Amino acid sequence: MSAVDPRALGAVAVGGALGAVARWGLGELVPDGAGFPWTTFAINVTGSFLLAVVLGLAAVRRRPVLRAGLGPGVLGGYTTLSAVSEQSRALLADGRAATALVYLVATAVVAVAAVAVGARVGAGR
Repeated sequence: MSAVDPRALGAVAVGGALGAVARWGLGELVPDGAGFPWTTFAINVTGSFLLAVVLGLAAVRRRPVLRAGLGPGVLGGYTTLSAVSEQSRALLADGRAATALVYLVATAVVAVAAVAVGARVGAGR
């Protein structure tokens, strides 16, 4: 096991706080309406895209502290699988199994597509 760089640890902590505040702020500004958790869906798709862009940038790849702060830090704090899980549970509890299934599948498919596009953008292609 390698030693943890305290600068990277600090970057993840600060970045995570910033990402979580951004996610919370968007949820407050644009709350999910009845029917579908669009805000969380958009957060996870944009976060997936941005993570791939950021990690594809040469400047970020060469700087481990920056990569840690932006990747698992900011974008790890910004995106949220736990909210997707809870919102899906709530949809199921409300008898909306079809909506829960669409939400889960759409989140996975669109987020992976966003990563593919983001990776190309980050690599300059």
